[in-house]
Amino acid sequence: MGVSKEEISKTIIELEKSFNERWSAGDNRGYLDAFADEVSYFDPILKNMVVGRDGAIAWIDSIYSDPHIVRSEYLNPQVHVSDSGDFAVLAYNLNTYVLDADGKEEQLRAWNATHGYRLMDDQWRIVHSNWAFSETVTDKIAS
Repeated sequence: MGVSKEEISKTIIELEKSFNERWSAGDNRGYLDAFADEVSYFDPILKNMVVGRDGAIAWIDSIYSDPHIVRSEYLNPQVHVSDSGDFAVLAYNLNTYVLDADGKEEQLRAWNATHGYRLMDDQWRIVHSNWAFSETVTDKIAS
């Protein structure tokens, strides 16, 4: 029986969305709990890559605050699945929105996201995470 790359792609996208929705609502544990022990992590305010689950979690916990994101747009998702079906790379653009002082939506961030997922003990784990601004900013922020 062959690997269903389409089903794996759907699973990866749904996992990512569920992690992101938790993050947006003030719960960063979705992503953090999905990190593999050997995860490598980049974000736009880090000078160097963080390697290892404990280090990545410590970094994110040090900068995370509830972003109060009210809506996210997942654009151009692409999932590349290995022939063996145990590794996938997800890349997409993410636009996040918050409410302004008048209660109207305004864009908070535009991201380029790339994540490598590996199937480990029947669970998809993030082995590489890369977040990049699709627009240049200078403030150190996590959401």
